[in-house]
Amino acid sequence: MTSTITTEPAGPAGPAAPETTRNARGPLRALIMRLHFYAGVFVGPFLIIAALSGALYALTPALEEGIYDKELHVPVSQTSVPLAEQIRAAQQIVGAKEPSAVRPAPKPGDTTRIMFADPALGESESRAIFINPANAEVRGDLTVYGTSGVLPFRTWIDDLHRTLHLGTAGRYYSELAASWLWVIALAGLALWLTKPRHKNTAATTNPATRTAAARAGRFGRAGIAKIHGIGGVVLILGFLFLSATGLTWSQFAGDNIANLRTSLDWTTPKLSTALSSAAAAPAAGGEHDHSHAGTGTGTDPAMYDHVLAAARTEPVIDAGKVEIKPPVKQGKAWTVTEIDRSWPTQADAVAADPATMTVSGKLVFNDFNLAAKLTRWGIDAHMGVLFGLANQIVLAVIALGLAGSVIGGYLMWWKRRPTRGTSWAAGRPPARRFLRTAPWPLTAAVAVVALAVGIAVPLLGISLVAFLAFDTVLGVVKNRRQRAGTGAH
Repeated sequence: MTSTITTEPAGPAGPAAPETTRNARGPLRALIMRLHFYAGVFVGPFLIIAALSGALYALTPALEEGIYDKELHVPVSQTSVPLAEQIRAAQQIVGAKEPSAVRPAPKPGDTTRIMFADPALGESESRAIFINPANAEVRGDLTVYGTSGVLPFRTWIDDLHRTLHLGTAGRYYSELAASWLWVIALAGLALWLTKPRHKNTAATTNPATRTAAARAGRFGRAGIAKIHGIGGVVLILGFLFLSATGLTWSQFAGDNIANLRTSLDWTTPKLSTALSSAAAAPAAGGEHDHSHAGTGTGTDPAMYDHVLAAARTEPVIDAGKVEIKPPVKQGKAWTVTEIDRSWPTQADAVAADPATMTVSGKLVFNDFNLAAKLTRWGIDAHMGVLFGLANQIVLAVIALGLAGSVIGGYLMWWKRRPTRGTSWAAGRPPARRFLRTAPWPLTAAVAVVALAVGIAVPLLGISLVAFLAFDTVLGVVKNRRQRAGTGAH
């Protein structure tokens, strides 16, 4: 549905239809058609890039299983050495540093991941040492990204998808695409639902005309428009989902969404790691200030085994995939968090008191409010991990459908171009007639809605002003040319 120019075929050459006839579909439809046109033409390239890189990203979890087979997988063994021994093996590689987090092997045949902070790495990056839990053999040393621990290949694809590898400035491209995707999709749906359905009786009674019409419909603009429209209608829920979840990561609209969630108390609850003053004293096992993790100053690696055992006494911690994190400073608890993002979601967490090795607090996903749950599920589905391979395939289909829809829109634009009098010309935009024909209450309502949406989604608002300015200049130039042509006669 993206970048549709119009779903009605151009009329035959000849005198222009009366204005009253052309306005029969209403000023609002004319506005939606022109908005859909400009947004599709100018935002289309960003949508294509986001769609193709997103399709590739959706398939990376399966690809990484093969690319990093040595780091991720080991021969299945029913026995394992303590986490302490695995951590010491990792420390032989990185030096006397303390881990920033430890992710024990979730099941036989998987590796344990020991993660270390490194000031030489980028923001949200960690150094991960992959250990065979059966014998503490080092299997790999990779840089991982974010709370999901994304591996290098997917990190590269993710950065391409989010920023085009251009840093903070590159985030504007993806936010622009996400900001306009829902507008273009809904505008296209409105055009499809209000499309006039006419039957050409002459074409259906004359065999020659019927054959010509079929050929034109199959290979011409009308045929492309049909595929474009049907494809957009079928995939519109996917387009809206990608837009909504993508905006939660954006810089400007994302901040507004976060502020709205906070004001409505829709935020995700946090696990408290506070301890009583009595429990805040350093533990005999080596609890100390971790505010400078990585300096190698003394936590006994055996603490990770003890903390995990304490957490497992809580029934809520029953996932294979968990992450153990030491406290950021003295007087805080250790945490054990479930990190299995597949369905059903396992995102419970507990805090463990290092002095008593008892659970001092817990966070249960089932107790989250609905908005927090939807946020978690939306993010995981957008990343392709909620429903595994099926999720990834659906995402890839939607993304490729989006790219194909944009390309179809450009083909329609190209086929709309004038074919006489010049060897190169752009397709004509839909007629500009909203302000001339719309009643003032409708004009005012549209302006208020546009202003509100522009404030909530800033890049959409800025680009909409740019579209209006461009359209105004285009109209002025066209009027001057028409007056000049009239004066010449």
